[in-house]
Amino acid sequence: MTATGLKTNASPPSGPDADGRVYAAMVARAASLAPRLREGASRSEQLRCLPEETERELHESGLFRIVQPKRVGGSELDYIALIDCADAIGQGDASVAWTFANLASHHWMLAMFDQRSQDAVWGKSPDALIASSFIFPAGRARKVDGGYVLRGSWPFSSGVNCSEWNMLASVVSSDDDADGIEYRIFLLPKSDYRIKDTWDATGLRGTGSNDVEVNDAFVAAPMTVGVHELAGGSTPGSGVNPNALYTLPVFSLFPYVLSGVALGNAQACLDDYVDLARHRASTYNRAKLGDLQTTQIKIAEAASKIDAARLIMRSTCIEALADARRGHIPDIAAKTKMRRDGAYSVNLCTEAVSLLFAASGARGLYMSGALQRQFRDAHAINSHIAFNFDAAGTNYGRVALGLPSENLTL
Repeated sequence: MTATGLKTNASPPSGPDADGRVYAAMVARAASLAPRLREGASRSEQLRCLPEETERELHESGLFRIVQPKRVGGSELDYIALIDCADAIGQGDASVAWTFANLASHHWMLAMFDQRSQDAVWGKSPDALIASSFIFPAGRARKVDGGYVLRGSWPFSSGVNCSEWNMLASVVSSDDDADGIEYRIFLLPKSDYRIKDTWDATGLRGTGSNDVEVNDAFVAAPMTVGVHELAGGSTPGSGVNPNALYTLPVFSLFPYVLSGVALGNAQACLDDYVDLARHRASTYNRAKLGDLQTTQIKIAEAASKIDAARLIMRSTCIEALADARRGHIPDIAAKTKMRRDGAYSVNLCTEAVSLLFAASGARGLYMSGALQRQFRDAHAINSHIAFNFDAAGTNYGRVALGLPSENLTL
């Protein structure tokens, strides 16, 4: 690793783990994986998915289960664990961090489903991995006796090859237009969908974010949950999982499932640049890079963006859970602010990486170095709709101006 080493924040908010030892230990486990993940990043890019040995390490470390209920053997850590652990892992390999954060977060979401769906998954294996694609227009479901019939083709199902289940979002069609649009999430076993090998991307290459296709699969009603049931407060799973963690508004906090990946990737990029500037001289005039004022300013600017992003991400998650513990459900203005800040903080990370890439000159072009991967991964992360500031900012502005929210998942 670099001379500056891993920068992590293992200080948890107040909660069930009052002394923070369990929390700090889990973040430390995530950080301990980063050096090896960095060394193996080129292999995960070649495989275009999570390597088997890495999947095994994430299972053995307990990291996949950080926000899974304790009643089934999970750690049930505060929501901010997704930020801090993805940050630590992302300092080694953003693709692994992205896959980890996606799959870990689905244990948190499953805890909000009907207990029968939880039993169907965790009763077979509490270690079962669940992929997802929350692109609602990609699917069409129609209501039938006992459940729904689902069909569609969904892109970007990260980690799908190593998962036994999938959460797929769909619009529920109705014969009566007066019923309006209903958004639901459907939990399907691997036997009910087909994986299409489509993931060949410039960034986040190792995430295996392939397409999945479903052709008229029956999904029993308890294996589904309405988006309106995940908007904050009591959920179908509250009876068995009463922790406030499982009353958070899912899609309001959606950006923070993955934003820690951008944070870790940017921090690693900064650490590498500082290490380079300390030890190398300019190719043309042999001046020490670290003695140049321009180098010093670039370091300060990038570090400021990354530190600001970390503060925004962590404070949002801490405040959201504190509100949930008080039984407070955020209003639409607060929810659009969460989405705005989630997008803005990741944009700051992307700006930091782009700044450092430009400052590195031709050295950053070599495929043998980490910088080109960090640059590609930063922009791949930023391309996710959750981090599109135009979309998040427009909706925030609409609500601030007294107009209705255009985001139907909030």
